[in-house]
Amino acid sequence: MISKQLGSKLFAATLALGLTLPFAAQADDFVVATTAIVEHPALDAVRDGVRDELKAQGFEEGKNLTFLYKSAQGNPATAAQIAREYIGEGPNVIVPIATPSAQAVVAATKDIPVVFSAVTDPVAAKLVSGPGASGTNVTGVSDLSPIDQHIALIKELTPNAKTIGVPYNPGEANSVVLLDLVKKYGAEQGYEVIASPATKTGEVLTATQHLIGKADVIYVATDNTIISAFEAVVKVGIENKIPVYAGDTDSVKRGAMAALGFDYYDVGRQTGKVVADILNGKKAGDIPFQGVSKTNLFVNPAMAEKMGVTLSADVIARAAEVVK
Repeated sequence: MISKQLGSKLFAATLALGLTLPFAAQADDFVVATTAIVEHPALDAVRDGVRDELKAQGFEEGKNLTFLYKSAQGNPATAAQIAREYIGEGPNVIVPIATPSAQAVVAATKDIPVVFSAVTDPVAAKLVSGPGASGTNVTGVSDLSPIDQHIALIKELTPNAKTIGVPYNPGEANSVVLLDLVKKYGAEQGYEVIASPATKTGEVLTATQHLIGKADVIYVATDNTIISAFEAVVKVGIENKIPVYAGDTDSVKRGAMAALGFDYYDVGRQTGKVVADILNGKKAGDIPFQGVSKTNLFVNPAMAEKMGVTLSADVIARAAEVVK
């Protein structure tokens, strides 16, 4: 195992709403510092998966691990501040969750190992230069969605739809990448794609309302801003009988009628394995970033009915989870 870097330095563990509390690492602890751009179920599941996998690998809080977490509360400037604070303390590994947090951390350090998670396109986000081992201090796990499969699901469940509305944040690199993919695969399958921008959570309702009368269905990608206000999208879908699809399965529990995606807890477990490898002596730059291949179908028949769609018995039978 690598030498422990921290001694008895003091750390700050920030909880929701940016509150800072004193947190002391023990002299013999490894320290893993995690941060997410915002709190929502998918990203929270990643964090929990990382922690649980580290425990399974022998790194346990209260024994030999100090596990820190801070949320940027949706603010890129706060993400940059958190990155600086963590780097000033020198943890063994930093785990930024979602693209904006990963960009902030990678921009701030070339020395501390960084294992990003839930990043759509790490190359486009300039975290790494290409596939394969980076040769730097950066590696991680990408959650690039299988957009072609999502478009096929829309065609299967709502065959009469001609237009797909996509609320998105143009300020998130991952959101732009996903929108481009929706346009590409949507065009290949005969859809017109209508984008509606929202730069912050307070704009999500208005952005979704702009799609009324224009979009036959609404698709929400793994866009942190839109997902943070997902209930606003669902509200528009129900009130206007517009089916809402999601790129992450956690959103089905919050009102999407269907999603084909990853279990973000599993993404966290996969990320935790990489972190454990580094704590055990591997170099981040020698570990190629990874993708996630397994997908699951989640459906919410009750919400589908409210949005004007009746899911078939066959679709419900093949779903990995049916939300009641």
